[in-house]
Amino acid sequence: ITADSLEGCLDCLLQALAQNNTETSEKIQKSGILQVFASLLTPQSSCTAKVANIIAEVAKNEFMRNSCVDAGLIPPLVQLLNCKDQEVLLQTGRALGNICYDSQSSKEQFAYTNIAEEIVKLFKKQIEHDKKEMIFEVLAPLAENDIIKLQLVEAGLVECLLEIVQKTVDSDKEDDIAELKTASDLMVLLLLGDESMQKLFEGGKGSVFQRVLSWIPSNNHQLQLAGALAIANFARNDGNCIHMVDNGIVQKLMDLLDRHVEDGNVTVQHAALSALRNLAIPVVNKAKMLSAGVAEAVLKFLRSEMPPVQFKLLGTLRMLIDAQAEAAEQLGKNVKLVERLVEWCEAKDHAGVMGESNRLLSALIRHSKSKDVIRTIVQSGGIKHLATMATSEHVIMQNEALIALALIAALELVTAEKDLENAKLVQILHRLLSDERSAPEIKYNSMVLICALMGSEPLHKEVQNLAFLEVVSKLRSHENKTVAQQASLTEQRLAVES
Repeated sequence: ITADSLEGCLDCLLQALAQNNTETSEKIQKSGILQVFASLLTPQSSCTAKVANIIAEVAKNEFMRNSCVDAGLIPPLVQLLNCKDQEVLLQTGRALGNICYDSQSSKEQFAYTNIAEEIVKLFKKQIEHDKKEMIFEVLAPLAENDIIKLQLVEAGLVECLLEIVQKTVDSDKEDDIAELKTASDLMVLLLLGDESMQKLFEGGKGSVFQRVLSWIPSNNHQLQLAGALAIANFARNDGNCIHMVDNGIVQKLMDLLDRHVEDGNVTVQHAALSALRNLAIPVVNKAKMLSAGVAEAVLKFLRSEMPPVQFKLLGTLRMLIDAQAEAAEQLGKNVKLVERLVEWCEAKDHAGVMGESNRLLSALIRHSKSKDVIRTIVQSGGIKHLATMATSEHVIMQNEALIALALIAALELVTAEKDLENAKLVQILHRLLSDERSAPEIKYNSMVLICALMGSEPLHKEVQNLAFLEVVSKLRSHENKTVAQQASLTEQRLAVES
């Protein structure tokens, strides 16, 4: 085949793809022509740009991406990143970007090539915005793979991104604003990999970590957002969290939140709260963060109507009060907070907010063990939500609810009696104990709760009417010894008080 006739064939293919991409792609796949393309992708070939263009068009179809990988197109395309021809580079970038877009197998293939090194080299040479944008389009999907994340970090991509941020941060040009966003977003993405994140943290002494810290007090919303998200990503293990809290990161995040209380940027609020939530996970950080006033800073966002902010606010408070009795009591007596929690427990359109509200309501009781907190929750109408939470599909939530309800029954049964009755708690417990699928801890805590409810006359009557003795006696032979022992104790109690 002559060079001219080959060019003509490629033009016809491009035309056909433009008219009906899916159908033409299917025909290309069946014909085996992709394997032929692999041999045509050389810097010396005059038709390389057109072949790369065709591959880019074909790879727009999700079902064709694995076929491109199987045809061995990745290694020759990666080698073309060294090419001096700008059109070849453009089409190669498009082809690589489309092949690896949303395709796990192609990303895994890329991990065993030198694409990270080549693409960072190419990126360093670029001055024009369009060329950088094309490379960004290849980098973003590649950087979703943890192995490639680390390779990109080792190849020096982070330094390139920090340089872009420095050059564009004060510019009001549209291209510079777009570049700043893409560079800082990509930086955050690189930190999602455990190894790449730890390499850049460098024990909290790393220059990259220090630079990211300087983004938080910036006046640029995009940098504030990226800085807070980066801290949330660095805060993915206890060692990093403890170091950051000991070195003053909490105050920086609270100052940032303070700037966004009134009509603030929702994405920045969400990111800063995410960072605080992660930092509050290690036990040693909780008391320090509470002393620094984090709970008060977070409560300023109680009025927020944005579910993502509500979700992170709830998660942060729940992490902070874990095993912190004094803080749990203080927050549990806060009527405005408890009333908002009860309101959010009914946010059926936002399952995450609803779940976190229930969990925080339960946590306030479990960690404070305070009569005042229980009374506040009863008066605000929280009992029915805890009873419903006991029927959750998540065992951890069921368990948290049952423990909170047992504490209510033990400490303030008279106050809560009517609400427990209205919530049909006894019927719920009967169902949990009768259901063979209930986890051992659910059966155990349901029986503990039944015993606690016997102190109430109306609830005692409900227990007698539902023939609990029969259900409980079956559990004496349960394979779990703790459940079997509690079944014997509960059976005795029921028999005595029948």
